[in-house]
Amino acid sequence: MNRIISRWRGALLPLAVVAYGVGLWFVPVPDGLTRESWHLFTIFSATIFAVILSVLPLLTAALLAGALAVLTDTVDPAKAFSGFANQSVLLVVSAFLVAQAVVKCGLGRRIALGVVAIFGKSTLGLAYSIFLTDALIAPGFPSNTARGGVLFPVILSLAQGANSHPGDEVGRRLGGFLMFCGMASLSVSSALWLTATSANPIGVSLVAEQGLQVTFGSWLLVASVPALCAIGLLPLFLYRLFPPGTTDTPDAPRIARAALHEMGSLSRDERITALVFGVMICAWIFAGSFNFSLAGIAFAGLGLLLAFNVLTLEDIYLQGSTLATFLWLAVLFAMSGQLNEMGFMGYVGERLAMALEGLPWLAAYVVLLLLYVAMHYLFVSQSAQVLALLGVFLDVGVKAGVPVGLMGFALLFASSYFSTLTPQGGSQNVIFVTSGYLTQGELYRLGLLTVIFCTALFLVIGTPWVLWMT
Repeated sequence: MNRIISRWRGALLPLAVVAYGVGLWFVPVPDGLTRESWHLFTIFSATIFAVILSVLPLLTAALLAGALAVLTDTVDPAKAFSGFANQSVLLVVSAFLVAQAVVKCGLGRRIALGVVAIFGKSTLGLAYSIFLTDALIAPGFPSNTARGGVLFPVILSLAQGANSHPGDEVGRRLGGFLMFCGMASLSVSSALWLTATSANPIGVSLVAEQGLQVTFGSWLLVASVPALCAIGLLPLFLYRLFPPGTTDTPDAPRIARAALHEMGSLSRDERITALVFGVMICAWIFAGSFNFSLAGIAFAGLGLLLAFNVLTLEDIYLQGSTLATFLWLAVLFAMSGQLNEMGFMGYVGERLAMALEGLPWLAAYVVLLLLYVAMHYLFVSQSAQVLALLGVFLDVGVKAGVPVGLMGFALLFASSYFSTLTPQGGSQNVIFVTSGYLTQGELYRLGLLTVIFCTALFLVIGTPWVLWMT
């Protein structure tokens, strides 16, 4: 029976996407919109719909959407492919490649083990070590998935070292607690650093259209208080929410120290990588003051790592996922920009603004933020939601009287911390979800409560801080 249902689902879902796209294409164009803007919205929304229903991978859907937009004369080819020269897209891709050096040379694993060796005597200490490690390495990793690849092996070895296994209904709770801490840490550390996830530079480009200029340093300053509060409070919150059973892990520091001893002293490649990353982070911090290009800094770091042979051309060739990210991100970024340029975002914003008319700006701010977070249930990609909705919600908020700095940063930060809402809410979740330590029900419950906690924290603590800073 399950096989029959699965077969019917596999046949009906693609038909549903096609029916949606074709039907919307031939709907009379609403007053106030051009034919091209309506057709581009049809293509864009059908693409997102296909991804949400898992009918097509994001890359496949994006490529087909770009081709359709050009071949139907909906968008001029030069504008449809302009995303390939966009600085934010190039920053994401180049920083993706640079991050491979941290994994390849072992520096990321060394940092993780070092923190565990210091804080790992208790289960709660292990949780804090996960959050602290992620926060330390996040600025050099523009990919949650890549950082998850660094954290997961360490978390798994800690769980197994404490005799916690997925098949043990009682013993698995320790592993489950640590695995979800890994997911949660990736969400809040991404809100702390501009370069911690690919969605952040995309969002920065979108808020710039409203006049909000965000640099690496200004992002860190504005994010510091709410994000650091989240990093400090979330482990304790999760410890109460999902008690791990085992409270002491006296062997964890010993295991970490043994692994560090086996690694030996810093290798040549680790020293070079640490130095290059340190310089890159300093350059990103002061980029606004010296008018440095963020993408240019990333390219310089990548060039140095290649010049010193820390990364090789073979390493670059093997990064098929980076090429895939470059392709879909460039296409969807350009399409999102064209929707705004053609006036569609303004049209939607006007309708949403009318629905919020009469509300005080503070109430409109809260409603928009809550709605933006809740809509992540419909998305399997943070970047896809940022591209589809962030510009619209920001425009509506500004028209409702919300200060542009407050609305912009609130949406930017939410685009990171809402990733734990569902198991599929971010690609970085997958590696932890498939570990088997947590059930689907637990993942949805913990995800919802964690996002509620983060939303409340960023509203209560973040709102006055952002207003003061901007």
